[in-house]
Amino acid sequence: MSTDKRRPGRRPGSADTRGEILAAARKVFAEKGFDKATVRGIAREANVDPALVHHYFETKEGMFAAAMRLPFSPENIVKTLVEGPREEVGERLVRMILQVTANPETREPLLALIRSAMTNEQAVTMVREFFTNALLYQVADRMEVPYLRIEAAFAQMFGAIMARYVIRLEPIASAGHEELVEVLAPTIQRYFTG
Repeated sequence: MSTDKRRPGRRPGSADTRGEILAAARKVFAEKGFDKATVRGIAREANVDPALVHHYFETKEGMFAAAMRLPFSPENIVKTLVEGPREEVGERLVRMILQVTANPETREPLLALIRSAMTNEQAVTMVREFFTNALLYQVADRMEVPYLRIEAAFAQMFGAIMARYVIRLEPIASAGHEELVEVLAPTIQRYFTG
């Protein structure tokens, strides 16, 4: 006689629980946007316990980055920008964005998300909520910079990346990193220090 007793631990079923959570996260983020999506709602969609979601992804922001295949962790970006001398934040921001976008493997998912946002209202809402709440406002609050200034710095870098990789505007498309840091960093710095 066999007993069909459930064992504690991992739930039975697919070996790719992390993948199932990511698929559910993509669906929930697309339907509800970043702000209204919840870990509990994503867990429900994936048919897993919310604790399992937290096991694989510490935060909702980290789950979003993984689900959207973003080449960075929001927590690391915020940490990189707010730690270190304030008078060098412009240079840190420019270097970080140039580094993330230099490699096609890390650049393409980011550009794909941006392209989606340009043609899809749900995507633009999700991207806007994520960038403002998980990144920009976190940095602004910690550095005591007005939201308008942090959004202007972001817009400046967004434009530079679009010109470099989407429009391929010359000479910015073929300029070296150091040359771009030299040109962009002082302007970005001004947004942080006035």
